[in-house]
Amino acid sequence: MVQPTRNTSPRNFANKVLGALSLQRSWFKKLTKAIWILLMSFTVAVPLYFYVVSINLFGLFGEMPSLRAIENPENDLSSEVISADGVSLGRYFRFNRSQVTYEQLSPVLVKTLVESEDHRFHNHSGIDFWAYPRVIFGAITFNLQGGGSTLTQQLAKNLYTLDLDGPLAKAGKLPQRLIQKSKELIIAIQLERNYTKNEILTMYLNTVEFSSNAYGIKVASETYFNKPPSKLNQQEAAVLVGMCQNPDYFNPHYHADRSLRKRNEVLYKLYTRGHIAKVRYDSLKALPLELKYSVQNQNKGMATYFRSVLYPELSTWCREHGYDLRDAGLKIYTTIDSRLQHDAEEAVANHMAGLQQQFNREWRQRGLNPWVDPRTGQEIKGYLDTKIKRTDAYRNLVKHYGADSDSVGILLRAKKPMTVFTYHGERDTLFSSMDSLAYYNRFLQTGLMSMDPRTGAIKAWVGGISHKYFKYDHVRQGTRQPGSTFKPFVYGTAIEAGFSPCQEFADISPTIRLADGTTWTPPNSSGSHGSGDLLTMRRAMALSLNSITAQVMQKVTPQNVVSFAQRLGITSKLDAVPALCLGTSDVTLYEMVAAYCSFVNLGIYTQPYYITRIEDKNGNVLENFTPKTRQVMDELTAYKMIYMLRGGVEEAGGTSEGLSYDLKDNNEIGGKTGTTDNASDGWYIGITHNLVTGVWVGGDERNIHYPSWSFGSGTRTARPIWDKYMTLVYRDRNDGYDKGLFRRPNQKMDMELDCSQYAAMPEEEETF
Repeated sequence: MVQPTRNTSPRNFANKVLGALSLQRSWFKKLTKAIWILLMSFTVAVPLYFYVVSINLFGLFGEMPSLRAIENPENDLSSEVISADGVSLGRYFRFNRSQVTYEQLSPVLVKTLVESEDHRFHNHSGIDFWAYPRVIFGAITFNLQGGGSTLTQQLAKNLYTLDLDGPLAKAGKLPQRLIQKSKELIIAIQLERNYTKNEILTMYLNTVEFSSNAYGIKVASETYFNKPPSKLNQQEAAVLVGMCQNPDYFNPHYHADRSLRKRNEVLYKLYTRGHIAKVRYDSLKALPLELKYSVQNQNKGMATYFRSVLYPELSTWCREHGYDLRDAGLKIYTTIDSRLQHDAEEAVANHMAGLQQQFNREWRQRGLNPWVDPRTGQEIKGYLDTKIKRTDAYRNLVKHYGADSDSVGILLRAKKPMTVFTYHGERDTLFSSMDSLAYYNRFLQTGLMSMDPRTGAIKAWVGGISHKYFKYDHVRQGTRQPGSTFKPFVYGTAIEAGFSPCQEFADISPTIRLADGTTWTPPNSSGSHGSGDLLTMRRAMALSLNSITAQVMQKVTPQNVVSFAQRLGITSKLDAVPALCLGTSDVTLYEMVAAYCSFVNLGIYTQPYYITRIEDKNGNVLENFTPKTRQVMDELTAYKMIYMLRGGVEEAGGTSEGLSYDLKDNNEIGGKTGTTDNASDGWYIGITHNLVTGVWVGGDERNIHYPSWSFGSGTRTARPIWDKYMTLVYRDRNDGYDKGLFRRPNQKMDMELDCSQYAAMPEEEETF
């Protein structure tokens, strides 16, 4: 304020005051003008800036996603394998991600996400302008209280890998960051125009990463809590929402303390914003983290071997139809029943653990390793030294040091930390490569396949004892001698030719002249060449007598047996020689089970199938699959073979007589054991009116043998698994597989089969 002085006249003083006021008005006008210019420039320049970024003017900023891409965002999605009863068996993925709908999200989860990450989400259009002053103030005071990105902006970042190759974007970190944020803002606005708020929330949760190879809320919920996102409770939702800002840093499995603090911060936000009461907040924050952590991979979950075998077939289908199996988000619906699969895996694990223990103990008592020469009974010398040369460890060392270097042998025997498989869980130990080879070659393996004979649908598939440590599948990949489980094809050939199940033969081993001029006289499993007693074919098969089976083979000829077996679906090469009657040609468990189904299905062979349909990520059916069938024998022949197989259970001393009473009570069962004469393979195939299940047990390699033939018999190694499996199946009243009677032929039989009353036809009338 201008003050008058003693020497200043009133007029001069007034002029000075007016001049000062004029100067102030001039500066005010200039300031106002400058502000208006800045506002107008901002109003024009900012939209213009975003426009030139969006069109990538002169290529300065890098390309933006197309409008079509924004309206229809693509996302790498894992393809899911689903059981017949709607359970996820596992996924094929590049990034383990699976989508859910908004309706499949827990309301608690949605509320927790919005209140923690973007509480004005429902009131903005992709950009929260009120958040920027907080961010700027936090940057100035070095007290950041969160970023300014909305959930929609974060979704834009998750959905698109932004092109930052323009010259301006490469000018430095600051312009690159500015252009990146600008593009996210542009995409966020586009997303808000094209999607509802609920759709944006769903897309966000489907695209966010949660560490531990979990992408999207569905996989995260399964990985950390073993439940779908619809079942998440308040504290579990808070854990996962807390991970959104920094998944690895707040991983609850690896950093429990950090995760707990972050969870409680999220819960505090809910409390301060009035969504939970103080009492509930206090109780929730006092709870510990309760995880059910399990990282999903191809070695975990149900039906791991089945998924492994299925993968190349699906990959071929995808190539032919223009999809990438690992990121197309396909739904592969299978015939596997998760309940039967669980029963099968449990039965295998329970029996194999005890069998392995006995196996190891008996070989230790003999002072030998299980790789023995069956002709001499002695351990194969240098077995491990030969086998190690087929391993990657050996090849890598030879490549580095040379085949003649002493370093190769030294390093192969050098101890190093290793995690190994045991039936009591994984164990950390110090093993060399040679130790590891010796350890794993002592394990017995198994295969189990269960099939519905009426439809051809495979209901359970167990290819080994641990897919993580033993990759080889023993259902479809492995071929072994089936032993006596092949005998039904010999007797089936005879019955088709007119023989009766009640036809009697003397228990005397025949002497058969072979093509090379030598002779062959097959002994029974006891080592004898027969008792001389007359037995029916049914009883002979029930007791698994080689002597009578060889006689039947002589009458029907090996070539006719081969033809019969091939009609029933055996595709492996069969040698048409007399010894084939004892199962000397290699076959797969997959083939054998399907062939036995032809008996139960009254002569109709149904090619096993395991995929019912494939859908795209939007639920559109891409292809339906139906089984292929053909008539391979008449109904009477098939039913007589059912009667023959029932003999193993019903005949005194039959190889299936020892099955559990509960299984046999009020139920018709048939079955056949098999054991190879070199004591390396044990088999059992059991039939009921609605399930045919085969089991094989043996070493990964043929050189792995049982301590004795009796130890390795199918009765001891494979049949107990079938027994345990079917017991578990019948305990589950919801799977649709109950006890019952075999289906009878439509045509009238000459008489109900009963060998105690059946008059045998003269032998010469039943030969070829």
